[in-house]
Amino acid sequence: MKNKKENLKSMTDEELRKKLSELQERKRALQFKTEGAKSKNVKESKNLRKEIARVLTELNSPKRKKK
Repeated sequence: MKNKKENLKSMTDEELRKKLSELQERKRALQFKTEGAKSKNVKESKNLRKEIARVLTELNSPKRKKK
């Protein structure tokens, strides 16, 4: 967990936005893929949502806006 936070803090805004779009695309693909069938990894969607929230939190942090 700590490594993820440190990695996000060291990324630029552009890198964070790119990562966010990739995560959102993976989440969308997962939702449509599992629409008709049971998913083997039931926690994957939850983990993707959490990772998206982490990226958004870092993008919207007041410390980042000051830079």
